[in-house]
Amino acid sequence: MNPTPIATYRIQLCKDFTLHDAAAVVPYLARLGISHLYTSPCQQATAGSCSGYDVVDPGLVSSELGGSAGHAMLDEALTSNRLRHMIDIVPNHMSIAGSDNPWWRDVLKHGQSSHYAAWFDVDWDATESHWPNRVLLPVLGDQFGRVLDAGGFTLNYTQGEFTLKYAEGVYPLEPSSTAGLLALVGERLQHAELAFVAQNLQQLPRPSASLHSLIMRRHQDFAVLNELLVRINSENPELANAIATEVDRLNNAPEELGALIELQNYRLAHWRAADLDLGYRRFFNINTLVGLRVELPEVFKAVHELPLQWLKSGAAHALRVDHPDGLRDPTHYMQRLRQSAPEAWLVVEKILAPDEKLPTDWPVDGTTGYDFVNQVQGLFVDPDGEAALTTCYETFSKSKKTYAEVAQESKQCVLRDVLGSEVTRLTSLLRAICERHWRHRDHTRAVLSQALVGIAVQFSVYRTYVRFGADANPEDRKQIEQAVAAARNTNPQLDEELLQFIQQLLLMEVGGTLEEEFALRFQQLTGPAMAKGIEDTAFYRYFRLIALNEVGGDPARWGCSVQEFHRWCADAQASKPYSLLATSTHDTKRSEDVRARLLVLSEVPKMWADTSKHWCNLNARHRGELVDANTEYLYYQTLVGAWPVDVNRISAFMEKAVRESKVHTNWATVNEAYETELRNFISRTMADRVFVHAVEVFVRKILCPGRLNSLAQTLIKLTAPGVPDLYQGCELWDLSLVDPDNRRPVDFAHRVKLLAELEGLTPGAIIERIDEGLPKLWLITEALRVRQEHPDWFGAEAAYEPIEAAGAYAAHLVAFMRAGSAITVVPRLYCRLPGEPSGTGKTWGTTVIHLPQGSWSNRFEPGSIFTGEVQLTRLLAVFPVALLVKLTEQT
Repeated sequence: MNPTPIATYRIQLCKDFTLHDAAAVVPYLARLGISHLYTSPCQQATAGSCSGYDVVDPGLVSSELGGSAGHAMLDEALTSNRLRHMIDIVPNHMSIAGSDNPWWRDVLKHGQSSHYAAWFDVDWDATESHWPNRVLLPVLGDQFGRVLDAGGFTLNYTQGEFTLKYAEGVYPLEPSSTAGLLALVGERLQHAELAFVAQNLQQLPRPSASLHSLIMRRHQDFAVLNELLVRINSENPELANAIATEVDRLNNAPEELGALIELQNYRLAHWRAADLDLGYRRFFNINTLVGLRVELPEVFKAVHELPLQWLKSGAAHALRVDHPDGLRDPTHYMQRLRQSAPEAWLVVEKILAPDEKLPTDWPVDGTTGYDFVNQVQGLFVDPDGEAALTTCYETFSKSKKTYAEVAQESKQCVLRDVLGSEVTRLTSLLRAICERHWRHRDHTRAVLSQALVGIAVQFSVYRTYVRFGADANPEDRKQIEQAVAAARNTNPQLDEELLQFIQQLLLMEVGGTLEEEFALRFQQLTGPAMAKGIEDTAFYRYFRLIALNEVGGDPARWGCSVQEFHRWCADAQASKPYSLLATSTHDTKRSEDVRARLLVLSEVPKMWADTSKHWCNLNARHRGELVDANTEYLYYQTLVGAWPVDVNRISAFMEKAVRESKVHTNWATVNEAYETELRNFISRTMADRVFVHAVEVFVRKILCPGRLNSLAQTLIKLTAPGVPDLYQGCELWDLSLVDPDNRRPVDFAHRVKLLAELEGLTPGAIIERIDEGLPKLWLITEALRVRQEHPDWFGAEAAYEPIEAAGAYAAHLVAFMRAGSAITVVPRLYCRLPGEPSGTGKTWGTTVIHLPQGSWSNRFEPGSIFTGEVQLTRLLAVFPVALLVKLTEQT
C-alpha cells in the first residue's frame, strides 16, 4: 500500500453537515495529522437521512449533502491538503421508504417483469396463496380495510402516471390495472385513442411473465402506450379533466378503490404483518431496507459504478464495506471487489466474535476495528474486581442469571418476535426440502421452526461461510457442529436424525438447488440473530459492567491480560497490518471516554457497591412501583460514565435502552405506564440536589483514573499494529452515549482554536487544562506526527515487540516497541497503585523498564533523554504516558 496510511478520521455526513462542511474542516484534520478523511455514505439516500446507509440511488451523490458539486469541493480540499478519502459503501441493501428508489418503484409497477425484479432479494413464491406473486409492504398503521374506510388511500393521476398515496408513501400502479378506468372515460367521451390505450394496456403480458420475449414486449408496449396517453392528455384538457373526475370518484368509493389496490404487484398491509409474512430479506428487522442481490454482475456494477469511478479518478483511495455478513456470498463479493479495485485500501465492517479470525480468503486489508475496541479496553479491567462486581450486580438486580443465559433468552426472543419473517421463509424452504427426502417428509412446520431456531440460537459467531462445491473449512465445521450439539442438549425432544440432516444441509453435504439455497439463507439469518439478539437486546439486559457491553465483545469475558494483548498485536501485525484500530465509532454503545471511566469500577468494586446501594436507598422516594432494579442499575452506571449529562440526554438513552431490552416495553408495543414512570424517576432524581451532589462526588473520585485510561488506550491505538481511526470529536474528551447521542454536531471551530493554542505550551500547562481535553489532543497530534515522520515504523514490515517491566508494579504497565525505534509506555489499573483512590499522589516505587541499546527521547517531555534502566516514576513524571523515540547520531 502506497503511501502507508497514518490515521483515519470518521465524519458523519447529514443535511446539517454536508460535503461542503466536511471540506471546511479538512485543513484542521491535516494539521491534526490525519491521512484519510473517512466519511459515512454520500450516495443518494432517503430524504432527511441521518446515517447515509438508506441509499435509494447509488449512482448519484446525495443532493442533501451537496451533490456532485459538493463532492468536487471536498475532493479539491483533500487534494490541496494532501489528504485522501475513505468512502463508506453499502452493498447489502437499499432503502424502499418513500418513492425515491427508481429500481424498487419499477418492481412495484411491473412486478416480476421488472428489469430490476431479480436485483432485490424478494421471494415471490414465498407469499401466501391468497396473494400470489405479490410483495408484501407492511406500511399501514392499521388493518387494510380500516385504512380504506377511513379514506387513508388517495389515488392520483398526473401526466399519464397513476399513483397511490398513503401517508408519506407514494406507490405506482400496475399499468393494466388502470385499463378499466381509462376505458370507462374513453367510452364516456367516445375517445377512440383513449379506448385504444385502455384495450392495449389490458392486453399487456402479465407482470408474472417469465419469458424474456414477453417481458421485453410488456415494457416496449407500455412505453409506446404511455407516450400516447401523455400526448392525448396534453392535447385534450377535457380528457385530462374527465380522468381526474373518475379518479376523484374512486377516492370516494372505498370498495372500488380497494378492488383496484388489490390488483397491484404489492399487498399493502399492517406493519405488524412483517413479523411473520414478509417475502423479502431485510437489513435486520428494518422493513424499509430491502436486501440486494449484489452477487449478480449487473447489480454489482450498478451499486459500485460511482465508488469505482472515484477510485479510478483518485477522488477516493479507500473503501469501507458496510455489513458484508448480510451478503449471500461474502467471499465471492470480496474477491470481485478486489478485482475491481486492485490498489484500494479495503476494510470491512466484519464483527468478529472473541477469538474469531477474519476469513483468510477475503482479499481485504482488515476490519473496521471492533476487535481492537474490545482487546484494548480489556487491559483496563481489573481481574481482581470480577467476583465483587458480580456479587454487587446480582444483589442489586436481584437476579443471578449469567450472561450466557441472558444471551440465549435474548436471541430466542429476537428470532421469535423480531426476525419471525426470516424464520418463516427458512422454515418453508426446509419444509420443501423435507418433502423431497422421505425420511423427514412428515415433520410439521412447528417442529422444523423449533429446530432451526434451536440451532441458530447456539451460534457464537455472526455467521459461517460455507460455499457450494467446496468443503467447509475447519472453523465453519466446528461452529455448525457445536451449534447442532448444543441445540440437541437444550431441546432433547427434537428428532436426532432431523438435527443431523440439518447439520448436513448447513455443511452443504446434501446436493440440490433448494438445499444450497437453504444453507445460504441460514447463513444470512445467524448474523441478524447475533446483532439484534446480542447487541440490541442482551446488551440492554445484562449490566454487570456496561463498559464490556460493546459491539463484538462478550460481557462474560472479564478483561484481557497484558500477555494476551501482546499476542493479539503480534498476530495483527503478521496478518492484517492495515486493519483499522477503533475505540469509538458511530455504532459503539458508548464512547471511548465513557467506557474508560466505567472500567475504573472494576478497580473499586466495594466503593461502587456501597455507592450504588446508597443511591438506591436515597432515591426510594422518587421510585414508583414499575421501575425495576436492573434498569435502575443501568441508570446509575450510565450517569457515572457520561457525567455531566443533562436530563434530556439521559432520558433519551434510557428510553432507547428499555425498548431495546424488550422486557417491559419495546419499539413495537410501547408500555406507556412503564416509560412514564421511568421518565418521572429520572427527572425527579436529576432535580434532587442531594443525589446530584452524590453523583458529582463519586465521579470526581474516578475522574482522574478514567482520563488516564483514555489517554493510555488512545496512545496504544495510535502506535499498535494497524491504522488508528478517530471518531468525530473524540480528539477531546467525549462522553457520548449510543446513537443518536454520538451523532450530535461537533464544534470544530473550538477544536481548531485549541489545536492552535497547543503550540508553545509546556506539558505542565497542557496538563493544567485537562478539563478542556488538551492532554488528549496533544497526545494525538504528537503521536501522529511520529507516524508521519516515520511511517515505516508502523507499516506492514514494522516489528512488534513487547517490553517487560520489572518491580512490584510491573503488572500495571503496558509497553511495546515498533520497528526497534518507537516505544509506547502506558499505565493500567491505576487506582491500585499506592496512593489515593482518586488517582492523585500515585507512586511506582522501584518499578523500572529496561530500554534497548541507544538513547531515547520522550515525545511528551521535550528535550528528555533516557538510556538503559529507567524508573517509571521518572519516565511518567511529566506526562502520564510516554512515547519514546530512538535518537540517531545526527539527532
